[in-house]
Amino acid sequence: MAIRGSKKLAVATYCLILLNSPQSACSFASKKVDIVTKSSTLGMSAETNTDFLNPIVASVKPSKTVEIFSLVKEMEAAGETVTSLCVGEPDFLPPKAVLDATIAAVQSGATRYTAVTGTADLRNAIAEDLKKRKGVEYNPANEIVVGNGAKQCVYQGVLATCGEGDKVIVPAPYWPSYPEMVSLVGATPIVVEAKAEDGYLITPETLRSTLEEHPEIKLIILCNPSNPTGGVYQHERLEAIAAVLRDFPKVMVLADEIYERLVYEGECPAFAGVEGMFSRTMTVNGFSKSYAMTGMRLGYVAAPQPLARAITTIQSQLTSCAGSLSQAAGVAALTQVSEEEMQANVEIMRKKRDYVLEELSKIPGVEIAIPPNGAFYVLPDVSGYFDGDDTKLCLELLKAKKMAIVPGSSFGAPGTVRLSYATSIEELGIAIQKLREFLADNA
Repeated sequence: MAIRGSKKLAVATYCLILLNSPQSACSFASKKVDIVTKSSTLGMSAETNTDFLNPIVASVKPSKTVEIFSLVKEMEAAGETVTSLCVGEPDFLPPKAVLDATIAAVQSGATRYTAVTGTADLRNAIAEDLKKRKGVEYNPANEIVVGNGAKQCVYQGVLATCGEGDKVIVPAPYWPSYPEMVSLVGATPIVVEAKAEDGYLITPETLRSTLEEHPEIKLIILCNPSNPTGGVYQHERLEAIAAVLRDFPKVMVLADEIYERLVYEGECPAFAGVEGMFSRTMTVNGFSKSYAMTGMRLGYVAAPQPLARAITTIQSQLTSCAGSLSQAAGVAALTQVSEEEMQANVEIMRKKRDYVLEELSKIPGVEIAIPPNGAFYVLPDVSGYFDGDDTKLCLELLKAKKMAIVPGSSFGAPGTVRLSYATSIEELGIAIQKLREFLADNA
Protein backbone atom coordinates (compact mmCIF):
# COMPACT_ATOMS: atom_id res chain seq x y z
CA MET A 1 0.00 0.00 0.00
CA ALA A 2 1.34 3.44 -0.88
CA ILE A 3 2.07 5.84 1.91
CA ARG A 4 -0.08 8.96 1.59
CA GLY A 5 -0.62 12.44 3.02
CA SER A 6 0.81 13.26 6.41
CA LYS A 7 2.34 9.77 6.73
CA LYS A 8 4.26 10.40 3.53
CA LEU A 9 5.57 13.73 4.86
CA ALA A 10 6.59 12.10 8.15
CA VAL A 11 8.49 9.35 6.36
CA ALA A 12 10.19 11.85 4.05
CA THR A 13 11.18 14.02 6.98
CA TYR A 14 12.55 11.03 8.90
CA CYS A 15 14.57 9.90 5.89
CA LEU A 16 15.96 13.43 5.47
CA ILE A 17 17.12 13.43 9.09
CA LEU A 18 18.81 10.03 8.84
CA LEU A 19 20.27 10.51 5.36
CA ASN A 20 24.09 10.58 5.43
CA SER A 21 24.09 10.67 9.23
CA PRO A 22 27.26 9.35 10.85
CA GLN A 23 25.30 7.04 13.11
CA SER A 24 22.06 5.45 12.00
CA ALA A 25 19.70 3.64 14.35
CA CYS A 26 18.78 1.23 11.57
CA SER A 27 21.21 -0.85 9.51
CA PHE A 28 20.01 -2.44 6.31
CA ALA A 29 23.45 -3.60 5.13
CA SER A 30 22.70 -7.17 6.18
CA LYS A 31 18.99 -6.90 5.32
CA LYS A 32 18.22 -6.95 9.03
CA VAL A 33 16.65 -4.17 11.07
CA ASP A 34 17.85 -3.74 14.64
CA ILE A 35 15.30 -2.19 17.00
CA VAL A 36 17.17 0.10 19.37
CA THR A 37 15.31 0.93 22.54
CA LYS A 38 15.88 3.90 24.77
CA SER A 39 17.34 1.64 27.44
CA SER A 40 19.97 0.24 25.08
CA THR A 41 21.72 3.53 24.24
CA LEU A 42 24.66 2.72 26.56
CA GLY A 43 23.88 5.49 28.98
CA MET A 44 23.54 8.18 26.32
CA SER A 45 20.37 10.25 26.69
CA ALA A 46 18.07 10.02 23.68
CA GLU A 47 17.00 13.57 24.44
CA THR A 48 20.52 15.00 24.12
CA ASN A 49 22.15 12.69 21.56
CA THR A 50 22.01 14.43 18.18
CA ASP A 51 24.76 12.45 16.46
CA PHE A 52 22.18 10.71 14.27
CA LEU A 53 20.97 13.96 12.70
CA ASN A 54 21.74 14.92 9.14
CA PRO A 55 24.32 17.72 9.57
CA ILE A 56 22.30 19.96 7.25
CA VAL A 57 19.20 19.62 9.44
CA ALA A 58 21.24 20.10 12.61
CA SER A 59 22.54 23.40 11.25
CA VAL A 60 19.12 24.86 10.44
CA LYS A 61 17.77 27.38 12.93
CA PRO A 62 14.18 27.08 14.15
CA SER A 63 11.82 29.88 13.17
CA LYS A 64 12.10 32.65 15.78
CA THR A 65 8.54 33.76 15.02
CA VAL A 66 7.19 30.26 15.60
CA GLU A 67 9.38 29.93 18.70
CA ILE A 68 7.96 33.09 20.26
CA PHE A 69 4.43 32.20 19.18
CA SER A 70 4.80 28.80 20.87
CA LEU A 71 6.02 30.51 24.04
CA VAL A 72 2.99 32.80 23.94
CA LYS A 73 0.68 29.80 23.62
CA GLU A 74 2.38 28.12 26.58
CA MET A 75 1.88 31.25 28.69
CA GLU A 76 -1.76 31.48 27.64
CA ALA A 77 -2.28 27.80 28.45
CA ALA A 78 -0.94 28.56 31.93
CA GLY A 79 -3.64 31.21 32.36
CA GLU A 80 -1.62 34.32 31.49
CA THR A 81 -2.94 37.03 29.17
CA VAL A 82 -0.41 37.94 26.49
CA THR A 83 -0.61 40.78 24.00
CA SER A 84 0.91 39.38 20.82
CA LEU A 85 1.98 41.21 17.68
CA CYS A 86 4.34 38.45 16.58
CA VAL A 87 2.36 36.43 14.02
CA GLY A 88 1.24 37.54 10.58
CA GLU A 89 -2.37 36.44 10.78
CA PRO A 90 -5.40 38.65 9.98
CA ASP A 91 -7.84 39.03 12.84
CA PHE A 92 -10.92 38.85 10.61
CA LEU A 93 -12.70 35.70 9.44
CA PRO A 94 -12.48 34.42 5.88
CA PRO A 95 -15.20 35.81 3.59
CA LYS A 96 -18.62 34.22 4.02
CA ALA A 97 -18.44 32.66 0.56
CA VAL A 98 -15.27 30.83 1.62
CA LEU A 99 -16.83 29.51 4.82
CA ASP A 100 -20.01 28.45 3.00
CA ALA A 101 -18.00 26.62 0.33
CA THR A 102 -16.01 24.77 3.00
CA ILE A 103 -19.17 23.63 4.77
CA ALA A 104 -20.74 22.59 1.48
CA ALA A 105 -17.64 20.56 0.59
CA VAL A 106 -17.82 18.74 3.92
CA GLN A 107 -21.51 18.00 3.55
CA SER A 108 -21.11 16.76 -0.02
CA GLY A 109 -18.32 14.38 0.97
CA ALA A 110 -15.59 16.15 -1.01
CA THR A 111 -12.93 14.65 1.24
CA ARG A 112 -11.02 12.48 -1.25
CA TYR A 113 -7.60 12.88 -2.78
CA THR A 114 -7.35 15.30 -5.66
CA ALA A 115 -4.69 15.41 -8.35
CA VAL A 116 -1.27 16.25 -6.91
CA THR A 117 -1.41 19.61 -8.68
CA GLY A 118 -4.87 20.41 -7.29
CA THR A 119 -8.40 20.28 -8.63
CA ALA A 120 -9.04 21.50 -12.16
CA ASP A 121 -11.56 24.01 -10.78
CA LEU A 122 -8.98 25.62 -8.52
CA ARG A 123 -6.18 25.65 -11.10
CA ASN A 124 -8.54 27.20 -13.64
CA ALA A 125 -9.60 29.85 -11.11
CA ILE A 126 -5.96 30.64 -10.28
CA ALA A 127 -5.05 30.95 -13.96
CA GLU A 128 -8.00 33.24 -14.61
CA ASP A 129 -7.16 35.42 -11.60
CA LEU A 130 -3.52 35.79 -12.66
CA LYS A 131 -4.55 36.67 -16.21
CA LYS A 132 -7.22 39.16 -15.14
CA ARG A 133 -5.41 40.96 -12.32
CA LYS A 134 -1.72 40.50 -13.13
CA GLY A 135 -1.64 40.17 -16.90
CA VAL A 136 0.26 36.86 -16.94
CA GLU A 137 -1.08 33.73 -18.63
CA TYR A 138 -0.47 30.21 -17.38
CA ASN A 139 -1.82 26.91 -18.65
CA PRO A 140 -3.82 25.53 -15.70
CA ALA A 141 -3.24 21.98 -16.94
CA ASN A 142 0.53 21.97 -16.50
CA GLU A 143 1.85 25.30 -15.20
CA ILE A 144 0.11 25.61 -11.82
CA VAL A 145 0.76 23.46 -8.75
CA VAL A 146 -1.43 23.84 -5.65
CA GLY A 147 0.31 23.08 -2.35
CA ASN A 148 -0.22 23.05 1.39
CA GLY A 149 0.41 26.76 1.87
CA ALA A 150 2.75 29.17 0.12
CA LYS A 151 5.53 28.11 2.49
CA GLN A 152 5.60 24.60 1.07
CA CYS A 153 5.55 26.05 -2.44
CA VAL A 154 8.56 28.27 -1.72
CA TYR A 155 10.55 25.34 -0.38
CA GLN A 156 9.65 23.10 -3.30
CA GLY A 157 10.65 25.86 -5.71
CA VAL A 158 14.05 26.15 -4.06
CA LEU A 159 14.47 22.36 -4.00
CA ALA A 160 13.51 22.07 -7.67
CA THR A 161 16.22 24.49 -8.79
CA CYS A 162 19.08 24.41 -6.27
CA GLY A 163 21.42 21.95 -4.65
CA GLU A 164 24.90 21.50 -3.26
CA GLY A 165 27.33 24.04 -4.69
CA ASP A 166 24.63 26.49 -5.74
CA LYS A 167 24.10 29.90 -4.18
CA VAL A 168 20.89 31.86 -3.66
CA ILE A 169 20.49 35.62 -3.21
CA VAL A 170 18.33 36.49 -0.21
CA PRO A 171 17.83 40.26 0.17
CA ALA A 172 17.80 41.39 3.81
CA PRO A 173 15.64 42.13 5.71
CA TYR A 174 14.15 38.75 4.82
CA TRP A 175 11.51 36.29 5.94
CA PRO A 176 13.54 34.01 8.27
CA SER A 177 12.56 30.82 6.45
CA TYR A 178 14.27 31.82 3.19
CA PRO A 179 17.92 31.29 4.17
CA GLU A 180 17.06 28.18 6.17
CA MET A 181 15.20 26.63 3.23
CA VAL A 182 18.20 27.33 1.03
CA SER A 183 20.46 25.63 3.56
CA LEU A 184 18.11 22.65 3.80
CA VAL A 185 18.59 21.83 0.12
CA GLY A 186 22.37 22.02 0.51
CA ALA A 187 22.78 25.37 -1.23
CA THR A 188 24.33 28.53 0.26
CA PRO A 189 22.29 31.66 1.01
CA ILE A 190 23.99 34.90 -0.04
CA VAL A 191 22.41 37.54 2.16
CA VAL A 192 22.48 40.95 0.49
CA GLU A 193 21.59 44.01 2.54
CA ALA A 194 18.79 46.14 1.16
CA LYS A 195 19.27 49.51 2.84
CA ALA A 196 16.63 51.70 4.44
CA GLU A 197 17.49 54.62 2.17
CA ASP A 198 16.63 52.37 -0.79
CA GLY A 199 13.27 51.47 0.70
CA TYR A 200 14.65 48.14 1.94
CA LEU A 201 14.63 46.99 -1.71
CA ILE A 202 17.62 45.49 -3.47
CA THR A 203 19.08 47.88 -6.02
CA PRO A 204 20.12 46.91 -9.56
CA GLU A 205 23.68 47.98 -8.78
CA THR A 206 23.88 45.74 -5.72
CA LEU A 207 22.31 42.85 -7.61
CA ARG A 208 24.81 43.13 -10.46
CA SER A 209 27.85 43.32 -8.20
CA THR A 210 26.64 40.31 -6.20
CA LEU A 211 26.06 38.23 -9.33
CA GLU A 212 29.50 39.13 -10.63
CA GLU A 213 31.13 38.24 -7.32
CA HIS A 214 29.33 34.89 -7.00
CA PRO A 215 29.06 33.08 -10.37
CA GLU A 216 27.55 30.07 -8.56
CA ILE A 217 24.31 31.97 -7.93
CA LYS A 218 21.38 29.98 -9.29
CA LEU A 219 18.38 31.78 -7.82
CA ILE A 220 17.21 35.08 -6.34
CA ILE A 221 14.27 35.22 -3.94
CA LEU A 222 12.13 38.36 -4.19
CA CYS A 223 9.43 38.88 -1.56
CA ASN A 224 7.01 41.47 -2.90
CA PRO A 225 5.57 43.11 -0.83
CA SER A 226 8.25 42.42 1.73
CA ASN A 227 7.90 40.63 5.01
CA PRO A 228 9.10 42.21 7.33
CA THR A 229 9.47 45.75 5.92
CA GLY A 230 6.31 46.26 3.88
CA GLY A 231 8.46 47.55 1.02
CA VAL A 232 6.99 47.13 -2.46
CA TYR A 233 8.90 46.54 -5.68
CA GLN A 234 6.88 48.53 -8.20
CA HIS A 235 7.16 48.42 -11.97
CA GLU A 236 10.20 50.66 -12.46
CA ARG A 237 12.32 48.79 -9.90
CA LEU A 238 11.28 45.38 -11.25
CA GLU A 239 12.22 46.49 -14.77
CA ALA A 240 15.65 47.59 -13.50
CA ILE A 241 16.19 44.23 -11.78
CA ALA A 242 15.12 42.39 -14.93
CA ALA A 243 17.59 44.45 -16.98
CA VAL A 244 20.41 43.12 -14.81
CA LEU A 245 19.15 39.54 -14.95
CA ARG A 246 19.12 39.61 -18.75
CA ASP A 247 22.91 39.67 -18.53
CA PHE A 248 22.84 36.55 -16.31
CA PRO A 249 20.54 34.17 -18.22
CA LYS A 250 21.09 31.15 -15.95
CA VAL A 251 19.78 32.85 -12.79
CA MET A 252 16.20 31.93 -11.86
CA VAL A 253 13.75 34.00 -9.80
CA LEU A 254 11.39 32.89 -7.05
CA ALA A 255 8.83 35.68 -6.68
CA ASP A 256 7.01 35.29 -3.35
CA GLU A 257 3.93 37.46 -3.87
CA ILE A 258 1.80 36.22 -0.98
CA TYR A 259 1.06 39.81 0.18
CA GLU A 260 0.40 41.29 -3.29
CA ARG A 261 -3.26 42.07 -2.57
CA LEU A 262 -2.28 44.14 0.48
CA VAL A 263 -0.75 47.23 -1.13
CA TYR A 264 -1.69 50.74 -0.03
CA GLU A 265 -0.23 53.03 -2.71
CA GLY A 266 0.46 52.10 -6.32
CA GLU A 267 0.60 48.57 -7.66
CA CYS A 268 2.51 45.35 -7.08
CA PRO A 269 3.18 43.93 -10.56
CA ALA A 270 3.93 40.26 -11.16
CA PHE A 271 7.63 39.77 -11.81
CA ALA A 272 6.74 37.07 -14.32
CA GLY A 273 4.99 39.78 -16.34
CA VAL A 274 8.18 41.78 -16.86
CA GLU A 275 9.55 41.37 -20.37
CA GLY A 276 11.72 38.28 -20.69
CA MET A 277 11.15 37.06 -17.13
CA PHE A 278 8.26 34.60 -17.55
CA SER A 279 10.43 31.64 -18.56
CA ARG A 280 12.70 31.98 -15.52
CA THR A 281 10.23 32.92 -12.78
CA MET A 282 8.37 30.82 -10.21
CA THR A 283 5.48 32.87 -8.81
CA VAL A 284 4.33 31.82 -5.34
CA ASN A 285 1.06 33.04 -3.87
CA GLY A 286 -1.67 31.80 -1.58
CA PHE A 287 -4.82 32.44 0.40
CA SER A 288 -3.60 32.89 3.98
CA LYS A 289 -3.00 36.64 4.12
CA SER A 290 -5.54 38.15 1.71
CA TYR A 291 -8.43 35.84 2.57
CA ALA A 292 -7.58 35.13 6.24
CA MET A 293 -7.28 31.40 5.48
CA THR A 294 -4.07 30.79 7.44
CA GLY A 295 -5.15 27.50 9.00
CA MET A 296 -6.47 26.11 5.73
CA ARG A 297 -2.88 25.85 4.40
CA LEU A 298 -3.46 26.62 0.75
CA GLY A 299 -0.97 28.12 -1.67
CA TYR A 300 0.28 27.67 -5.19
CA VAL A 301 3.21 28.11 -7.52
CA ALA A 302 2.78 29.20 -11.12
CA ALA A 303 5.74 28.43 -13.36
CA PRO A 304 6.70 27.35 -16.88
CA GLN A 305 5.99 23.69 -17.55
CA PRO A 306 9.49 22.25 -16.88
CA LEU A 307 9.62 23.92 -13.47
CA ALA A 308 6.02 23.06 -12.62
CA ARG A 309 6.65 19.43 -13.59
CA ALA A 310 9.68 19.22 -11.29
CA ILE A 311 7.75 20.78 -8.42
CA THR A 312 4.88 18.35 -9.02
CA THR A 313 7.29 15.41 -8.79
CA ILE A 314 8.67 16.69 -5.49
CA GLN A 315 5.22 17.24 -4.03
CA SER A 316 4.04 13.82 -5.19
CA GLN A 317 6.71 12.27 -2.98
CA LEU A 318 6.08 14.53 0.02
CA THR A 319 2.46 15.45 0.68
CA SER A 320 0.58 14.48 -2.49
CA CYS A 321 -2.28 16.95 -2.85
CA ALA A 322 -3.40 19.89 -0.75
CA GLY A 323 -6.52 19.35 1.38
CA SER A 324 -9.63 18.92 -0.74
CA LEU A 325 -11.76 21.06 1.59
CA SER A 326 -9.24 23.89 1.46
CA GLN A 327 -9.20 23.68 -2.32
CA ALA A 328 -12.98 24.07 -2.45
CA ALA A 329 -12.59 27.13 -0.24
CA GLY A 330 -9.93 28.49 -2.57
CA VAL A 331 -12.23 28.23 -5.58
CA ALA A 332 -14.85 30.25 -3.72
CA ALA A 333 -12.27 32.85 -2.71
CA LEU A 334 -11.27 33.48 -6.31
CA THR A 335 -14.70 33.24 -7.94
CA GLN A 336 -17.24 34.47 -5.38
CA VAL A 337 -15.52 37.15 -3.27
CA SER A 338 -16.00 40.59 -4.79
CA GLU A 339 -13.23 43.08 -5.46
CA GLU A 340 -15.10 45.53 -3.22
CA GLU A 341 -14.90 43.12 -0.29
CA MET A 342 -11.20 42.59 -0.87
CA GLN A 343 -10.54 46.31 -1.09
CA ALA A 344 -12.50 46.90 2.12
CA ASN A 345 -10.02 44.66 3.94
CA VAL A 346 -7.13 46.65 2.47
CA GLU A 347 -8.67 49.86 3.80
CA ILE A 348 -9.04 48.31 7.26
CA MET A 349 -5.35 47.37 7.19
CA ARG A 350 -4.44 50.86 6.00
CA LYS A 351 -6.17 52.41 9.02
CA LYS A 352 -4.33 50.04 11.33
CA ARG A 353 -1.02 50.85 9.66
CA ASP A 354 -1.61 54.59 9.96
CA TYR A 355 -2.59 54.24 13.61
CA VAL A 356 0.52 52.22 14.46
CA LEU A 357 2.83 54.60 12.61
CA GLU A 358 1.36 57.61 14.38
CA GLU A 359 1.57 56.05 17.83
CA LEU A 360 5.08 54.66 17.38
CA SER A 361 6.30 58.08 16.22
CA LYS A 362 5.46 59.42 19.68
CA ILE A 363 7.85 57.03 21.46
CA PRO A 364 11.38 58.41 21.95
CA GLY A 365 14.08 56.28 20.34
CA VAL A 366 11.72 54.41 18.03
CA GLU A 367 12.52 55.28 14.43
CA ILE A 368 10.74 54.11 11.28
CA ALA A 369 12.95 54.66 8.25
CA ILE A 370 10.37 53.79 5.61
CA PRO A 371 6.60 53.57 6.24
CA PRO A 372 5.35 50.18 5.00
CA ASN A 373 3.45 50.29 1.72
CA GLY A 374 2.29 46.68 1.74
CA ALA A 375 1.70 43.58 3.88
CA PHE A 376 0.88 44.23 7.56
CA TYR A 377 4.18 44.67 9.37
CA VAL A 378 6.29 47.54 10.59
CA LEU A 379 10.01 47.28 11.36
CA PRO A 380 11.05 50.13 13.67
CA ASP A 381 14.65 50.75 14.71
CA VAL A 382 15.06 50.36 18.48
CA SER A 383 18.85 50.18 18.56
CA GLY A 384 19.00 52.89 21.22
CA TYR A 385 17.72 50.42 23.80
CA PHE A 386 19.53 47.47 25.42
CA ASP A 387 22.72 48.42 23.56
CA GLY A 388 21.07 47.41 20.31
CA ASP A 389 20.29 43.87 21.50
CA ASP A 390 16.86 43.39 19.93
CA THR A 391 16.52 39.79 21.14
CA LYS A 392 17.06 40.84 24.75
CA LEU A 393 14.55 43.65 24.30
CA CYS A 394 11.89 41.23 23.06
CA LEU A 395 12.52 38.71 25.84
CA GLU A 396 12.49 41.36 28.56
CA LEU A 397 9.32 42.89 27.09
CA LEU A 398 7.60 39.52 27.16
CA LYS A 399 8.71 38.97 30.73
CA ALA A 400 7.85 42.43 32.05
CA LYS A 401 4.72 43.32 30.09
CA LYS A 402 3.53 40.00 28.68
CA MET A 403 3.79 41.43 25.18
CA ALA A 404 5.25 39.52 22.24
CA ILE A 405 7.06 40.96 19.23
CA VAL A 406 9.84 39.47 17.10
CA PRO A 407 13.51 40.55 17.14
CA GLY A 408 14.66 42.04 13.85
CA SER A 409 17.94 40.12 13.99
CA SER A 410 16.02 36.98 12.98
CA PHE A 411 15.04 38.87 9.81
CA GLY A 412 18.59 39.96 9.06
CA ALA A 413 17.91 43.41 10.53
CA PRO A 414 19.64 43.69 13.94
CA GLY A 415 18.60 46.58 16.12
CA THR A 416 15.00 46.46 14.92
CA VAL A 417 11.83 44.66 15.94
CA ARG A 418 8.92 43.46 13.82
CA LEU A 419 5.36 44.24 14.83
CA SER A 420 2.37 42.80 13.02
CA TYR A 421 -0.62 45.14 12.93
CA ALA A 422 -3.00 42.45 11.65
CA THR A 423 -5.09 42.65 14.81
CA SER A 424 -7.75 44.96 16.22
CA ILE A 425 -7.18 48.67 16.86
CA GLU A 426 -8.00 48.02 20.51
CA GLU A 427 -5.32 45.34 20.79
CA LEU A 428 -2.85 47.57 18.96
CA GLY A 429 -3.54 50.37 21.44
CA ILE A 430 -2.87 48.08 24.39
CA ALA A 431 0.32 46.77 22.78
CA ILE A 432 1.76 50.19 21.99
CA GLN A 433 1.01 51.45 25.48
CA LYS A 434 2.84 48.45 26.94
CA LEU A 435 5.78 49.09 24.63
CA ARG A 436 5.81 52.80 25.52
CA GLU A 437 5.87 52.06 29.26
CA PHE A 438 8.50 49.36 28.89
CA LEU A 439 10.88 51.51 26.86
CA ALA A 440 10.42 54.42 29.26
CA ASP A 441 11.40 52.13 32.13
CA ASN A 442 14.51 51.01 30.24
CA ALA A 443 15.65 54.29 28.70
